Amino acid sequence: MPRSTTSGPSQRMLRVGEQVRHALSETLQRGEIIDPVIENCVVSVSEVRMSPDLKIATAFVSPLGAGDDGAVVEALNKHAKFIRGRVSGALRQMKYMPEFRFRLDTSFDNFAKINELLKSPEVARDLGDGKNNDKDEE
Repeated sequence: MPRSTTSGPSQRMLRVGEQVRHALSETLQRGEIIDPVIENCVVSVSEVRMSPDLKIATAFVSPLGAGDDGAVVEALNKHAKFIRGRVSGALRQMKYMPEFRFRLDTSFDNFAKINELLKSPEVARDLGDGKNNDKDEE
């Protein structure tokens, strides 16, 4: 029976992605990348998504303390081959070393927007009305 292509990532993709995230975080933490844009900030790796063949790793990063987040992501992509070489020691068990692609993680911004929406007076009013309607029906 063929697998559905709309299902989420496989257990293997998730496990390997987490291993790559740990190895990548350790490499960035050691400060081995010599680039003034990257040296002046802390880079947090929130998630790594692996392609189905495990040959491409898309790392979602959040630069902390950087003026221009886009410049940090651009610098990381510029040094992707160097980073790949530094991470390879920690990922010796992999048949192929994945190619790294770095993207800006916007999930925290999305969480903040949702949180603000939930705190808005309109939503609070609707939630308050919903509680009153439930009591009236009983």
